[in-house]
Amino acid sequence: MSFENKPWVEKYRPRVLDEIVNQKGIIRRLKQFVKDFSMPHLIFAGPAGTGKTTSALAMVRELYGRKMAVNKTYLELNASDARGIDVIRTFIKDFARARPPADIAFKVLILDEADNMTSPALQALRRTMEKYTKNCRMILICNYSNKIIPPIQSRCVVFRFASLNNDDIKLRVKYVAKQENISLTPGGLNAIVDVSRGDCRRAINYLQSCGTISKNIDQEIVLRVAGEVPPEKIKEILNTALEGQLQLSIKLLNDLIKEYGLSGQNIIKNIYKEIYDLKVREDMKIELVKLLAEFEYRLSQGGTEEIQLQALLAKIVLLQSSE
Repeated sequence: MSFENKPWVEKYRPRVLDEIVNQKGIIRRLKQFVKDFSMPHLIFAGPAGTGKTTSALAMVRELYGRKMAVNKTYLELNASDARGIDVIRTFIKDFARARPPADIAFKVLILDEADNMTSPALQALRRTMEKYTKNCRMILICNYSNKIIPPIQSRCVVFRFASLNNDDIKLRVKYVAKQENISLTPGGLNAIVDVSRGDCRRAINYLQSCGTISKNIDQEIVLRVAGEVPPEKIKEILNTALEGQLQLSIKLLNDLIKEYGLSGQNIIKNIYKEIYDLKVREDMKIELVKLLAEFEYRLSQGGTEEIQLQALLAKIVLLQSSE
């Protein structure tokens, strides 16, 4: 249908959805909604920092162009702040039932962090979604779609966002670093990508934190800021314990804690990441993972970090010596 037959659509609108990376299948479907000037209720689910909120705002911007600035056109709420049933019955319901401006077809309500809403609030929301669909379409954004009750899921089209790949994160981090006149070594860039784990927002936050320490960022600075330890130091502790040298492994661990200021759970997570690269038998790796699970649970229940970590190393020594 031509633009002339759609007076609520501007002829020249921004094409910001094209700038979303690593979500090509989802963006293609969203652009079809924009092309058809229509959309159902939507759920955007996936890990943090993958572009869910950005995609929702980009689609609204493409739908409305400059009219996006009009308050009656769209509304964005963070459900972690406004998540009670009173908000659904008053604020959200009033926005949904109010007729949209004459020059647009429907309004859009973006409800971020919807998986933090209370169960009564979700129950109240489902009727509002159904009753006022003509006036208002909703986009629910969440990390875990299973926390959204089935009646709401059945009223929505679910889009599942994947974590960003390393190349896309590298491009964005290098772009930000260039704009901020920050020098990144190849090792520093790879370290930022590794510790971000597919979360572009986290990667940029680490870059900013490192930038407050130095304008020349290398792997050492990134690992220190992120609470990570160079893999070779963790492997040294593990191999020393597996060789039966308990006192030396404890000394290496204490030196590591003093140098990096890590918590007990951080130490266990770092050890876990290096277990599968150890040159030991598979059954030994299985036993090591079981030990880590046991001691991680002990720490989560309030165990003393120093005692539990030294007991973990003692168990690893006994594990090797019992063969």
